[in-house]
Amino acid sequence: MGLPAPVQRVLAGPPLRRDGQTLAADLQLMLRIQRLVREPAIEALEIELGREAALRQTGLTAGRQPVGSVRDLDAGGLLARLYTPSAARGAVQTPGPLLVFFHGGGFFFGDLETHDATCRVLAERGRVRVLAVDYRLGPEHPFPAAHDDAVAAYRWVLDHAAELGADRDRIAVGGDSAGGNLSAWVALEAARAGLPLAWQLLVYPATDVTGEAASKQMFGSGLFLTQEFMDLAVASYTPEESTRTDPRVAPLRADLPAGLAPAYVVTAGFDPLRDEGEAYAAKLAAAGVEVELRRFPDQIHGFLNIVGAGRTSRAAVDEIADQVRARLG
Repeated sequence: MGLPAPVQRVLAGPPLRRDGQTLAADLQLMLRIQRLVREPAIEALEIELGREAALRQTGLTAGRQPVGSVRDLDAGGLLARLYTPSAARGAVQTPGPLLVFFHGGGFFFGDLETHDATCRVLAERGRVRVLAVDYRLGPEHPFPAAHDDAVAAYRWVLDHAAELGADRDRIAVGGDSAGGNLSAWVALEAARAGLPLAWQLLVYPATDVTGEAASKQMFGSGLFLTQEFMDLAVASYTPEESTRTDPRVAPLRADLPAGLAPAYVVTAGFDPLRDEGEAYAAKLAAAGVEVELRRFPDQIHGFLNIVGAGRTSRAAVDEIADQVRARLG
């Protein structure tokens, strides 16, 4: 993954082009290596083995990411981890911005460890404190467990802002995939309840699990996030079909309240969830919400975790962290 780009292109094979986009050479090479070494797909394993595989796979691309300090804490009964950037160490007495982060993983895998490196980068480069929150997962804890946990965690953060070194008026919420879905729901609930929320960061969010977006047909095979994985995620967290169109699971179907926080919506060009994420951004904009949409056309679903290998994904994550700094820092 660290080879020169021209060498990566040769090893990766002919460029993969779809929908007017070209997949980044380092990602194409990574996917090819995954196939050659026969790394099992998460969705092909039993749930517990899939969770172990996810932790191993994210560890392979995480690298060692510096940050000022890290400490685990109890966020109202939920395990959480507070990342403090080097720029903020020793400045606890001065309240600053805080990003409450919910990890992705299809609502059935993922934890503080799978997204540890990502949160370190967002905190250190973004120059903001990041509080990563764990939440209950399916199938052991089906819908609405994760959504209830996310809202409860945000309310807890507001109540404990001072001890977290956070300014209540500069608290944001963010996450990737399933975590982007949870972040969108927290933002909706915050607006309805009149709770302070400065910003929402939605990275390739899942917004309509039953939707038939064209991107699901174009990119649902061979590009990390597969249709089989999505089917397993839906079955694990929403075993009752009637819940799959609930606005918590499908915010694209939600009625948008007034006062929604500004949003930065990120999508990946080669991601099955691309179109529903962009449709949600359009829905927000149509409702008068301040929203910025950024598509990284050469990336795949999951690129937010690839911060210690290759070049293109890390560059995209750095750009996202710069947005965090610009909007909150």
